[in-house]
Amino acid sequence: MRSEFEYIITPEEKGERLDHFLAEKKEIGRTRSQIHRLIEEGFVELNREIPKPSYRIKKDDRILVVLPPPAKPEVKPENIPLDIVYEDGDLIVVNKPQGMVVHPAAGNYSGTLVNALLYHCRDLSGIGGVLRPGIVHRLDKDTSGLMVVAKNDLAHQALARQFKAKKVFKQYFALVHGVMREEKGVVEARVGRHPKHRKKMAVIKGTGGREAVTHYRVLERFNKYSLVELDLKTGRTHQIRVHLTSIGHPIVGDPTYGHHREEFTVSGQLLHAARLGFDHPRTGKQLEFEAGMPEDMEEIVSELRTK
Repeated sequence: MRSEFEYIITPEEKGERLDHFLAEKKEIGRTRSQIHRLIEEGFVELNREIPKPSYRIKKDDRILVVLPPPAKPEVKPENIPLDIVYEDGDLIVVNKPQGMVVHPAAGNYSGTLVNALLYHCRDLSGIGGVLRPGIVHRLDKDTSGLMVVAKNDLAHQALARQFKAKKVFKQYFALVHGVMREEKGVVEARVGRHPKHRKKMAVIKGTGGREAVTHYRVLERFNKYSLVELDLKTGRTHQIRVHLTSIGHPIVGDPTYGHHREEFTVSGQLLHAARLGFDHPRTGKQLEFEAGMPEDMEEIVSELRTK
């Protein structure tokens, strides 16, 4: 990727402000405020001198822009409380709260599960890289529940193989809109990127997308709602949320695929990863863990029982 750009001002370009001129250059790819900062920090030269952003460019002015290398993000340990369900020398199982991002990403390098884990563990598998140490699988920010994290590369590789081979048991609870008629059923529909809204996923007809299978069973029925148990046979992005919406039962509180108006005040979808099972990566022993519904979800379900 280019890091240096040189321009010699033509008669047609003279008179324009320097920061405006550079902000219009697509190859530089910076906003006006970013250009302003580059100039003030000395990354722009005008005739071998440091100019002011407001300088009016003149014919034959020579401008040199040297873009600084991107700063490497640093993920710092943070003393954030963790709900630890199980831990040994190879792995840790946590009950992630709703609203917590799993790993840092652009513009969000603090307050994540990884930040908390680095403070608690100090040693996590390096396979996931700087931003995702130990992370073998994910939950959406607003999905609560059980996750397993690898402390070393042996555990990471063994767990990753189990996820790939679909040998990991994952069971969820969800409160959905509408009263489901069938006691149980299967949604088998391919999931892929939405053709128009690139930040959303969707059921894809034909051969597009990826295979996705969700088994559901009704636990309780209420007036206008159902509490369901879901078993995943695949683990596609937003799979449960997309599948349930596709059969007319979006998850309560889902900001992307749900209703625009909600009866209850919630901060995200009422979807909880309640059970998680896998073979221990070192001993081979079968492990299974369970975490009850979070308090806000339990309260809403309790309220519905009284109606």
